[in-house]
This record gives sequence, C-alpha cells and structure tokens, in this order.
Amino acid sequence: MEKSEIIIIWREFLQDVATPIMLWQLAVIVAACAGAWLINGILRAYVMNNAPDTWKLAIGGINRILFPISTLIFVLFGKLILAHWQHTSLLHLTSILFVAMAVVRLIVYAVRYIVAPGGFLKTLESTFASIIWLVFALHMTGLLPEISEGLQAIQFTVGQNKLNLLIILQAILTVLLTIFIALWLSRVIENKVMRNAHIHINMRVVISKVLRIALIFFAILLGLSAVGLDITLLSVFGGALGVGLGFGLQRIASNYVSGFILLLDKSMKIGDIITVDDKHYGEIADLRTRYLVLKKSDGTEVIVPNETLIINPVINHSYVNRDTQVVMNVQVSYETDLEFALSLLVNIALSHNRILKTPAPIANIIAFAESGIDLNLSMWIADPENGQQSLKSELYLAIWKAFKAHQINIPYPQREVRVISQQDKE
Repeated sequence: MEKSEIIIIWREFLQDVATPIMLWQLAVIVAACAGAWLINGILRAYVMNNAPDTWKLAIGGINRILFPISTLIFVLFGKLILAHWQHTSLLHLTSILFVAMAVVRLIVYAVRYIVAPGGFLKTLESTFASIIWLVFALHMTGLLPEISEGLQAIQFTVGQNKLNLLIILQAILTVLLTIFIALWLSRVIENKVMRNAHIHINMRVVISKVLRIALIFFAILLGLSAVGLDITLLSVFGGALGVGLGFGLQRIASNYVSGFILLLDKSMKIGDIITVDDKHYGEIADLRTRYLVLKKSDGTEVIVPNETLIINPVINHSYVNRDTQVVMNVQVSYETDLEFALSLLVNIALSHNRILKTPAPIANIIAFAESGIDLNLSMWIADPENGQQSLKSELYLAIWKAFKAHQINIPYPQREVRVISQQDKE
C-alpha cells in the first residue's frame, strides 16, 4: 500500500469519528467478533473431538488463527457491503490489525512447538510479536516506505557486490524466516522418525540431527539467494570458520564428531546403563551431538562430553543384556550350619521382588577367614537404573533378621591380650 493511500484512509477516519458512519463500522466489527467467536467455539469442539491424533499439530495452528481469520472474513464482507454507501476506513485499519494478530498467534505457536519451554522461549515470543506489531504499525502510519527509502540510500560495497542496509535487513529477516521454517519442518520429521520402532534408536537420533543440520544449511542458502545476495560470499566466512575450528574450536569439533561416531557404531543407546571412567555410573537419559546426559541413581544428571566416551574406558552394563549382577558378602561364625546358612541366603534373595528367578541366586563359601567364614550371595536384577544401594540395604536387613531368628552369629574380630609379668619371664 502506497503512502498516499494510507494518508487518505486516515483522513477519512478522522472525518468520520463523530458521525453515524463510524457507528456502522463499529457495529460491523462487533458483529464480526461475535460471529467469529461463535463459529470458533463450534468448529473447535467438533474438530478436536473427531479429528485423528496425526492432525493435532495442524489443528493446534488452526485454532490459534481461527478467531482472527474468521473475524477478518466477516469484517471484509461488511466492508464490501458498506463501501457502496460510505467510507470504510475503520474497517480497513481493523482488517490489518486482525491480519497481524493471526500472524503473531501462528508464529508464537510455531515457536512453542520448536523451542523447549523456558526463559528463552518467552523472550523469543515477545521479540517476534514486537517485530511483527512494529512492522504493521509502521505500515499503518505510512512511515514504512520512508524508512525503506532511507535504508536503501545507505550503500556500501563488499568486494564486487554493492549492498545497502535494506538488502542486509531483508537478508537477515529472510534467513531467520527460512531457518524458522526449517526448524519447524525438522521437528515434525523428527517426531515421526523417533516414533518409528523399526529403526534403531541411535539411527533415529542420527537421522534427526543430520536432517536438522541439512535443513538449516539449505535454509540459509535459500534465504540469501531469495534477496539476491551472491552465495560465494560465504566462502570467505567458511574459510575463517575452518581456521577457527582447526585452532580454537578443535575440542568442540572433536565432541561433535565423537557424538556421531557413538550414534553410528551403536556402542551406546538411550536407556543403557554405563560406567564412565570408573567415576560415573547411571542410565543414559539423552544422546546429543556434543554431549551425553547420564542420570545417576541419586537423581543427579552428569553432562559427559562425547570425546570423553571415545578416549576413556566405558563399561556398558546393558550392551547385550540389561540384567546386572549384584554381589553381597556376609560372614558367619565357625559354629554355623553352612548348608542351612547358604540356603537361607538364597531364599531371602528369592523373596525380594527385584531379584530375578532366572538366573537363580547363588550362595557360595568364599574363604575361612580369621574371625569367621566368608559367604557370598550373587544374584541378578533387571532394573539396574533403579540403583543397588537400597536393594542391598533391604537384603542386609532381611539377612540380619533371619540370622537372629535362627541363632546364626555374625562374628566380629576378637583379640586375646596376655599380660606377662616379670616373674613369669624369669
């Protein structure tokens, strides 16, 4: 819309403020909002109750823009009718506002689908909304053409290419828009891929990560090409980035490469129980391209760089089988009936709901120690992610009660001290 048209619309609006013309337009707006609200409620209830789950994403976006779009349609229809008898400046300005509302709602919904909840999400939503409302405000006041001309007047040369601030701004906005669309598309595809149980979990993660990187890369190229910028300008940036990766960012690059190696060789996957460098034991909660999230039995989460998993020993307790062995040592006195004590230990283990029946628990005699006889109870569990400390505590308590009930003594170190007098020495 030209600046002259905006000026004419505002003049008509100021002329009609205190006339019945404005009242007719207000009546159309109120009727449009009421009709849109009624239709919005009916369609939303019907669609949400009858649509399949695969449509939920599209339906969510439609719900966000259904009210402003339906109101806009009613306003435009009223504007078309009233235009035969009077000015429709207010309806024209209102239609622009409803278009802006629809765009803001749709973008905010897409941002919430792409970005994880948090403070950054709120900042991103407010930034997008502010930019959109600012552009529409400049458009409605007629200042947007003047600002565009001022930005075009500021020119400079990069190599053999002549650029101006307007082209740079358009390039930034276009690239952001294409990246935004690429992230949204990659998120949709990622959800479909991650739900495919026929593909190995590591391969699903690799496909999702590679697809996202590829889509972002093509989005940047497409955005720059759309505004007429020479893509060969990126060669300088690519060379500088390569030098930076070679010197200052080599550890970061190493973590990313290590991440893809771990995902492709299938040595680890989400849900595995691992011990990293004899320091951290827990379940793999997430595999990222730069790091691994290890959830320990105490509820804490350890961020382990992928390079650490490549260069250090890693014990995968569930590489072939998730069943994990638990070993407990007990000592009894030399007066104990060992066969009875061994069978008692096995029965105590079998009575616990976390102990597997197959392979069955085994109790063995380890050694004849100085203070008593060392026994060993070996058993298996299928849920190592729940930890072993609480399990051992419960079993030790059960063993203590059973030994007390059957008069089985648990010895403690004893020492005999003899005092020899001088007379005994002589």
